[in-house]
Amino acid sequence: MSSSVASGAVLDIALELDALSPGEREGLDLGVIGLDASGIVRECNEAASALFGIAPAAILGRDFFHAVAPGAYVPAFYGRFISGLRRGVLDERFEFVFGRLPQPLRAKVRLRLGRDLCWLVLQAAETLGLGLSRDAVIEAVAQRAGAGFVDPALCEREPIHIPGSIQPNAVMLAADPETLAIQAHSTNIGEILADDAETVAGRSLVDVLPAGFLAEIRARLAEGTLADGRSLRRTIALRNLDDRHYAVAHSHDGRLIVELERAPERPEDFGSASQIDTEGAVSRLRGAATLEEAAAIAALEIRLLTGYECVLVYRFDEDWNGEAIAEEKVADWSRVLFGLRFPASDIPAQARALYTKAKSRFVIDRDSVPVPLVALPEAGNSSIDLSFAQHRTLSPIHLEYQRNLGVNGSMSISILVEGRLWGLMIGHHRQPHYVAPETRAAATLITDAFAMRVQEIEGQRLWAERQVHLDIAGRLTRGLTSADDFVGTLTAGSVTLLDLFGATGAAVVSAEGVTTIGRAPDEATVRAATQWLRDMLPPDQTTFASDIFATLCPAAEPHHEIMSGLLAAFVDSGRRNVLLWFRPETVSTVTWSGDPRKPVLGGSGSVAVLPRRSFERWVEERRGRAAPFAPWQVSLAGSIAEAVEGVVLRQRRKINELTGLLAEKQRLLDQKDLLTREIDHRVKNSLQIVSAFLHMQRRQVKDPEAQQAFAETSARVMSVARVHDSLYQAETINDVDLGQTIESLCNDLVGMAGGSHVVDLNAEPGLMVPYRKAVALSLIATELVTNAFKYGAKPVGGSRVAVHVSGITAGSVRLRVCDDGEGLPPDWAQARPRGSGLGMKLIRGMLDQIDAKLEVANAPGACFTITA
Repeated sequence: MSSSVASGAVLDIALELDALSPGEREGLDLGVIGLDASGIVRECNEAASALFGIAPAAILGRDFFHAVAPGAYVPAFYGRFISGLRRGVLDERFEFVFGRLPQPLRAKVRLRLGRDLCWLVLQAAETLGLGLSRDAVIEAVAQRAGAGFVDPALCEREPIHIPGSIQPNAVMLAADPETLAIQAHSTNIGEILADDAETVAGRSLVDVLPAGFLAEIRARLAEGTLADGRSLRRTIALRNLDDRHYAVAHSHDGRLIVELERAPERPEDFGSASQIDTEGAVSRLRGAATLEEAAAIAALEIRLLTGYECVLVYRFDEDWNGEAIAEEKVADWSRVLFGLRFPASDIPAQARALYTKAKSRFVIDRDSVPVPLVALPEAGNSSIDLSFAQHRTLSPIHLEYQRNLGVNGSMSISILVEGRLWGLMIGHHRQPHYVAPETRAAATLITDAFAMRVQEIEGQRLWAERQVHLDIAGRLTRGLTSADDFVGTLTAGSVTLLDLFGATGAAVVSAEGVTTIGRAPDEATVRAATQWLRDMLPPDQTTFASDIFATLCPAAEPHHEIMSGLLAAFVDSGRRNVLLWFRPETVSTVTWSGDPRKPVLGGSGSVAVLPRRSFERWVEERRGRAAPFAPWQVSLAGSIAEAVEGVVLRQRRKINELTGLLAEKQRLLDQKDLLTREIDHRVKNSLQIVSAFLHMQRRQVKDPEAQQAFAETSARVMSVARVHDSLYQAETINDVDLGQTIESLCNDLVGMAGGSHVVDLNAEPGLMVPYRKAVALSLIATELVTNAFKYGAKPVGGSRVAVHVSGITAGSVRLRVCDDGEGLPPDWAQARPRGSGLGMKLIRGMLDQIDAKLEVANAPGACFTITA
C-alpha cells in the first residue's frame, strides 16, 4: 500500500495492519508499533521512531511502557492495553499527551489487537510547547551567566498554591458549594464527558457526577467535614462512560473542588498495595527500637510498596535545614544522599506550609505538559487555590530542581509529629513513575505510622530525660521551700543548677553578687552578659536560650569555649536576679549536598530565582555553636526561676517583718533601759536615804557597839547604792564599771569614817562587770576597807589602805585591799573574831555567790586578794 493511501486511511489503517507486509507498514506516514502481550516492542516503523526521537533498533526488544514511553504506564494507556488483552478484545481510540518526546506532543492513539501483535498506531495531532512556566525556567537557565545574586526570600514568595494548572492524569472541576454549579474546570474535561466539552457552560456537577456521590458531598458540606484538608474519596462510575474513576472532593476558599482520575480495571495491574502489605509494614515499624531503625524500615517498606528507585527519610532541623536520615535505593542508583544536609532554601517556607496542609504529593512525570484551568465567564477570573488538591502541578523552579537532581517521577509525604512538620518521606525515580491511588494511600498510612513511632520513640527518650531533670528540679524546689538563702540552695547543696540541662557551668546573679559553679566565666563577664540580656530582651520576656550566644554577645565572644550556649531565666520583674546555664562550644562537621554558602542566582522574566544545580558533597566545619537547649528545658528553667522568685519574695517579706520586729524590740529595749535606769536612780536615792537614816541613828545612840553596827550597816547600804548609781550612768543596763564604783565607794567610806584614814586607789578604767558581780565585790570591798579602818589603824593617826582593781582575763577581775597595820596573827582564821564576825560571814557569802577565791597574806599589813 502506498503512503498516500495510508495517510488517507488515518487510524483506521489499524484494521488492515495484519494484512500489510513489514515493508508496507514501514512505508506508512503513521507511527506503527507492534507489541507482544508483555508490552515488548516487536515492530517499529520509521514514523514511530521519528516521533520518539529514537532509532528503530534502539526501540525494538524494549518494554514500551517502561523503557520507551514510561509516561504511558498509566491507566489511561497501559490500563486499556492490559484490560483488552485480558478480555481478548482490544480496540481503543483516545488522545494522549507525550511529554518526553523531542517535543511534547498530543497524539491520536489507536490500540487494536491483531493476529499476533497488539498494534499501536500514533498520529501527531498537535505539537505542544513546553508551557509558559517551563519556557521561562529554561530561558532563565540559558541566561544564567548574566544573572546576579538575589534575595533567597524571593523564592518563598512564589504563589505555588495557585499554579493555574493540574497534572495531566486527572480532571478537575470547581463548583459553587451551595448550587453545585460548575465555575471552572481543567481543559481536558472532555475525557469525562460523553459530549463536547464546549457545552460545560451552565452545567452543574449533577450533570457529571453520580447521584450517590453528590449526596455524600452535600452531607459532608452540611456537616462542615470537607474543609481544612479533609476530603471525600470514592471510586465512581461516571454517567455515559464505562470507565471507573477515583474521585476526591474537598472544599476550600469558597469552592468545592473535585478531582477525577481514571482507575485501572484491576488495581493489581499497577502493583496496588494490599491491606496485608500495609499491616505488615506497620507491624515492623512498631517493633523498631530507635529512630534510625524506624526510618530505615519505613524507607524500605515504602520503596518496596511504591516501586520508587530511591526513598529518603528527610528530617528538618530547628532552622529548617534538611537531612537524609535514611535512604533505600536500587543497586544502580549512583547518587548518595544519606547523611547529607540540605539548606532550608531547597524547601522554602511556603512549600513547607503547603506540606503541613496537604500531606501527600505524587508526580508521575516531571516533563508532562500541565493542563490549564479555565474559569467560566459567570464565575469571574479569580485564581483557584489548590493548596489541598492532590494533582496540583509543581512549581517550575522545583521541576528544574528535580532535573538538576536527575529525578523524574517523585513523591513527597509529610511526616507530621504533634501537628508540626517534622520531615518528609521522599520518593525518587529516574523515569516517569505511576503509583496507584491505593498504594499512595498505603504509603501515606505507613508514613503516618512512622510519624507515630517517631513521636513514641522521641517521646520516650524525652520523657526519660525530662524525668531525670524534673527530679533534680523537684529536689531543688523542695530545698527552696524551706530555704532563706536561695543562692546557697542552688549552688552548694547535694544537687545544684549544674546537674540540669547538660550544662558544664552555671551562675546565679543576685543582689548580693555573682556565684558561679562548674566551668563558668569570671564575674565581670557574667555581669556583662546579664546586662546584655537586660538591654536586648523585651521587658516581658523572662527566659532566653541560644546555642550561638558567643557570637551574639560581645562580652561572651572571648569565652566561646565555655559559654557558646546560654540558657537564662530571670527571677523577678526587676531582673535583678537571674539564673544562668552555660554550654561549651561543640566543634562539628556537617556534610552538605552542595555548598550552602553559595548565593542564590537571579533568573529572568517570570522566574525570579533559579534552583541550584550542584549537589556535590561539601563539608563544613562548624564552630561557635553549642548543643542547643530544648524548648522543655527553657520552660523548666522558667519554672525554677518562679520557685526562686517565691524565695526572694519570702525573704523580702521576712526582712520587712524582721526589720519591723527589730524596730519594735529596739523601742521596747529603749523603754526598758530608760525604765531600768530610772529604777536604778530611784533605788540609789532610796538606799542613800536609808544610809542617811542609819547614819543619823548612829549619832543618837550612846553605845559604842551600836554606833559601830549602824556605821557598818550604813556603809553596806551605801555600797549597793553606788552600784545602782553606776548602772544609772552606764551606757548599758547590764554591766557596771567596777573601778568607778569602787572609787566612789571608797570616797564615801573615808567620808563616813572621818579622822585621818586614807585610801590609795588604783583602778583599771573601763573594767565592766555584770551587775551581780559588781554588787558582791562592792560589799566585799566595803567590809575589807571598813575592817582596815578599824583594825589596821596605828595608835597615833589613822590607817592607810591600798585598794587595787584590775582585770585578769576575759571575764575575770582581781580586787586587792591591803592596810599598813601590824597584820594578822598567825592563827587569825581559828581565833575568836574581835567583833561580831558578821563582816567575814558576809564576805564569805558573797564569795560563794560569785564563785570567787580569797587569798590572805601579811605584806606586812593585812592584805586580802579576791579573784572573781
